[in-house]
Amino acid sequence: MAQKDQLDRESFSCSICLDLLKDPVTIPCGHNYCMSCIKGFWDGEDQRKIYSCPQCREAFTPRPVLKKNTMLAALVEQLKKTGLQAAPADHCYAGPEDVACDFCTGRKLKAFKSCLVCLASYCENHLQSHYESPTFKKHKLVEPSKKLQENICSRHDEVMKIFCRTDKKSICYLCTMDDHKGHDTVPAAAERTERQRELEVSRLNIQQRIQHREKDVKLLQQEVEAVSLSADKAVEDSEKIFTQLIRLLQKRSSDVKQQIRSQQETEVSRVKELQEKLQQEITELKRKDAELKQLSHTEDHNQFLHNYPSVSQLSEPTDSSSINIRPLRYFEDVTAAVSELRDKLQDILRDKWTNISLAVTEVDVLLSEPEPEPEPEPEPKTRAEFLKYSREITLDPNTANTWLLLSDGNRKVEWTYQQQSYSSHTDRFTDHQQVLSRESLTGRCYWEVEWRGLAVYVAVAYKNISRAGSESLFGRNDKSWSLYCVTNGCVFCFNNISTPVSGPGSSRVGVYLDHRAGILSFYSVSETMTLLHRVQTTFTQPLYAGLWVYGSTAELCKVK
Repeated sequence: MAQKDQLDRESFSCSICLDLLKDPVTIPCGHNYCMSCIKGFWDGEDQRKIYSCPQCREAFTPRPVLKKNTMLAALVEQLKKTGLQAAPADHCYAGPEDVACDFCTGRKLKAFKSCLVCLASYCENHLQSHYESPTFKKHKLVEPSKKLQENICSRHDEVMKIFCRTDKKSICYLCTMDDHKGHDTVPAAAERTERQRELEVSRLNIQQRIQHREKDVKLLQQEVEAVSLSADKAVEDSEKIFTQLIRLLQKRSSDVKQQIRSQQETEVSRVKELQEKLQQEITELKRKDAELKQLSHTEDHNQFLHNYPSVSQLSEPTDSSSINIRPLRYFEDVTAAVSELRDKLQDILRDKWTNISLAVTEVDVLLSEPEPEPEPEPEPKTRAEFLKYSREITLDPNTANTWLLLSDGNRKVEWTYQQQSYSSHTDRFTDHQQVLSRESLTGRCYWEVEWRGLAVYVAVAYKNISRAGSESLFGRNDKSWSLYCVTNGCVFCFNNISTPVSGPGSSRVGVYLDHRAGILSFYSVSETMTLLHRVQTTFTQPLYAGLWVYGSTAELCKVK
């Protein structure tokens, strides 16, 4: 059913705005568009006096007169109201482990969303009123949950939307008038925001500690190898020297060998013990990070706040040490002392034996307290601070769609009416008019895009994003993040989910990336920097800047 619904919606969607047709019109070539979309597109072609179809590019002269397609409009309205009524497949029905729709009669369908205001779960059909009716506009929809009743106050039978900081528990508004009167109370959403911020700081701290501990483990392993190599050489040299002393020095030779091995075992044991402790701490930190990540995705505020105190506690870091790197002499002094003893023979042996023994026991891997872990760098605030991280970026012709023209040293891209004769390449986008940068982006980077025309996507993507099909469009998969910009506004897109961005549109967009911290921010650039949308995630590959244009031009700016 889902596949058929998707097909029907695409059949009744405008290829310019990608939404269901509004006031649909059919132009002479037979393609359908929203009346406002095709009018806006042709308004941009008035100077050329040639009007073309955005899909098949058939040209018309003079400008066609647009009339509403009443039959198509009726079909779209019917689709909006009823959706598809085909019988659902067996896998769409709720099983024992699934959350069932509270409004289905007979055999219940799986719930698609749960409402924290209605405290009920809905299948896709029964959820339509939440999308269409203004009454439900402010309701909070979350992933299906069986724990909705835990949001009800057991005393007053009201929804718990308030958090009491004094007693550290969720309460309803009636609780603030009796048991919790005078307490420090805030909306649960506000408390969740505060704790979420603390959670992200904790995760960043854990990740930094993991990196430092892994570095310490590597240094300690190198120290183990160095101690062992030096000890082996000292034993070899000592045996050669003591062999020359024949029987007279055989006993002493055995004693020295035993003492060296004993000290070697002691030092290696110390290093490996510390190495094991650090490895255990790394494992525990990774486990804690996974718990915090799972908690951060919890959409139910009360569940989040209920579990937060137990999960957010971090154990004190192990009182570990890091290697103080400096030139060291391990058992070399033993070799020197034995050589000297060989020259002076038995009459000097009694006086020098103490020196040999002392040289062995003085071998020590010097360990010091670890250096303080660096504080995370703050995000830039002003444009001057952003420009410290500016990157010169160019576009890769091997990725450009054939309806795009690159210019200005491959920094500018333009949507054209004439297909370009680019050579065949596996990196080229075939179904969408988009292009990637030549340079990969890691670390902290900033760049700006200036555009004009109908619409543009300002995006970042992994190198392995699809090059063909609907899933190759920026923001319609889990390998790209994009800001869709038109004259009067913006929409953020990721993994085929669109999020409206408040505020007016912007003809100059700044993009800030902190790859290691997992931060991606889009800004409207003018006299001030206005944040449009911010992403906090984990990037697993280098990123590439991307541009999609339609009836537009876009340029990667040279910033100073």
